[in-house]
Amino acid sequence: MALRHAVLTVLLDEELSGYQLAKAFDMSVANFWHALPQQLYGELAKLEADGLVSGREVVQESRPNKRLFTVTEAGLAELERFAVASAKPSFIRDDLLVKVQASDRIGTEDVIAQLTERAVFAGAKVELFSGLLSKLRGERSEEDFLRHGERVGPYLTCLRGLAFEQGNRDWCERSAAILRERQQAHARR
Repeated sequence: MALRHAVLTVLLDEELSGYQLAKAFDMSVANFWHALPQQLYGELAKLEADGLVSGREVVQESRPNKRLFTVTEAGLAELERFAVASAKPSFIRDDLLVKVQASDRIGTEDVIAQLTERAVFAGAKVELFSGLLSKLRGERSEEDFLRHGERVGPYLTCLRGLAFEQGNRDWCERSAAILRERQQAHARR
């Protein structure tokens, strides 16, 4: 997947400025596709040059003018081409996993600290995703929303983000506890 498809997906629901796109990206697509704001601005310019989004200038009195972007018919066609292409399997590439893999041969104090830090970060993301899911479904039950909601795609990707972060948090907490126990048992010998 290219960043362009992620940006087009965020722009499907509404016309957004670059700043608004960065905010919306952080609250949706960022749980499975990371990009810095500078990358998003650059991608918007490319998408506009390729005719996949159109931009319009909005004059503001007390602020600098801004550009709002929306997906064009060509952009929708590009998303349709992307949707029918085979998806590549995902894989994990994580420095912390390399450190844990080596933990039997190196000092584990720093690894335990990093696992604990990652667990806290993942816990915060769990809270964020839980709040987003609640906001997306409103007063509806999850089952009702998934059957009858207008757009379930963002909800389903948020569910995946939630499951990922829950698994990440749980694994980090368990791994830190195991390494801590082993460290204490070794110190008692």
